[in-house]
Amino acid sequence: MLEQKIELALDSLIDQIKESVTYKEYHLQLERLKKEPEFYRQVNEFRQRNFELQNAPQTDNLMERVEAFAAEYDAFRQNPLVDDFLQAELAFCRMIQNINLKIMEEMNFE
Repeated sequence: MLEQKIELALDSLIDQIKESVTYKEYHLQLERLKKEPEFYRQVNEFRQRNFELQNAPQTDNLMERVEAFAAEYDAFRQNPLVDDFLQAELAFCRMIQNINLKIMEEMNFE
């Protein structure tokens, strides 16, 4: 279990994240997307395939696969509902990554 002071600070950080414009925009876009179940399903499929592609082993044809993936989803990503969600999600993920990076840098974790 976390020490009590750390637990309180963590709860405060979580509250601050939830109050941020970035988090609120992400949830606004998520709720908009969920109102369109087919787009929501397609976005989740896109995200899953993108994750798999990014975590695939480096192979000779990886660049070709990335280009084919981008071409396949180009028109889909131009839909404002989809693009707005993906942009909001990316901003939120970057915010969380920056928080984690800052913590790791300050802890001198190697």
